[in-house]
Amino acid sequence: MSIYNELKERGFVYQETDAENIKKRLEDERIAFYVGFDPTGSSLHVGHLLPIMAMRLLQKAGHIPIVLVGGATAQIGDPSGKQSARPILTKEEIAANAECLRGQLAHFISVAEGNAHFVNNIDWFKDMLYIDFLRDIGSKFSVNRMLAQDSVKMRLETGLSFLEFNYSILQAYDFYILNRDLNCKMQFGGQDQWGNIVAGTELVRKMSQNEVFAMTFPLLTDSQGNKFGKTAGGTNVWLDTSRTSVFDYYQFWRNCEDGDVQKLLCFFTNLPVDEIRQLAQLQAPAINRAKEILAFEATRLAHGEAEAARAYLAAGGKFGFADPEGKIPTSSAVSAIKADSNAGFDDLPSYELPKSEVDGEGIWIVKLLTDAGLSKSNGESRRLIQGGGAYINDQRISNFEIKITADIFAAGPVILKAGKKNIKKIVLV
Repeated sequence: MSIYNELKERGFVYQETDAENIKKRLEDERIAFYVGFDPTGSSLHVGHLLPIMAMRLLQKAGHIPIVLVGGATAQIGDPSGKQSARPILTKEEIAANAECLRGQLAHFISVAEGNAHFVNNIDWFKDMLYIDFLRDIGSKFSVNRMLAQDSVKMRLETGLSFLEFNYSILQAYDFYILNRDLNCKMQFGGQDQWGNIVAGTELVRKMSQNEVFAMTFPLLTDSQGNKFGKTAGGTNVWLDTSRTSVFDYYQFWRNCEDGDVQKLLCFFTNLPVDEIRQLAQLQAPAINRAKEILAFEATRLAHGEAEAARAYLAAGGKFGFADPEGKIPTSSAVSAIKADSNAGFDDLPSYELPKSEVDGEGIWIVKLLTDAGLSKSNGESRRLIQGGGAYINDQRISNFEIKITADIFAAGPVILKAGKKNIKKIVLV
């Protein structure tokens, strides 16, 4: 399958500037392309992964990814898809974030010499003179066209600063610089970036008369129509293990809806499309094997095969394996891991409970659920218990007045669960 057709088959293509020429370039040439990431935080999250996975596919097909970290554009803030302005970070914070993101992206993109470029747009903006930029670049933009962009129109209703209004011009200039210096022929990004990206293709044409192209990916939502990449509690699922443990990262994918399995396997694994279709056709409960494969493959890409295997065994040991005898065929490396129900206990996410908390009368179970991060508040913990969704050592907690004392830890750590899939190992310290 050609790389263009594979992108189509997997669902990556939302908008294109010139489908016929893009297809021809991707199939007949080895081109450089770029995707940009603004370092507004110290970690990527699952919501960033769609363009990263597309970069992997394109690199595998022989094309050269240019990973742009926006050390300059992050100082302004992209208004696209935002109801209000981003918090303004210091230059030092942005520089530190840029290094963190570069390290995470290197897990997904081969960084061997000649295979990829990592660039930071602060390098060409830091010495830019304002009047020169207005004369040479600002003169190429129509304010009427900029006001017509969806990202701008939406924000005009709630307020758009002049600072943010400039974002599109800076992003367009990035494309011009990358085309000039690295012969970059294409830009990829999310569908909310369309206006900014097209501005870049037009600026390149006006500045150098070169023909460049662009493609956007769809906004990814789950089967309920919610923005993909957040837990049921509304928090981001991070690649940084200090924010989202490997086990919780694995469980995020494992807990997806049945109707999302095919789409997520196409986007976030390297499995062949034909195999994905077969896995997605499995009926319950066998469909859970497809979810295990998705979770393992997604975790392997982000955290490595050893960590993915530990998470798979930990989850299977506590909740059961979907296909313990390996009857469902798959090319995933998870098929080589023996399903051991006794494995993985040590790899469960832990909460360290000070011994002083359980001395005397002990710690209130409601407080423990909250402190361990299994609920957001004591009120939510109460409702969880009243609804029959809280468990300790696999026994349902029926009374929210109980206290947990030291004697329950006599045999070792205690397993505390919110629902059947949100779990913490409580370790007395």
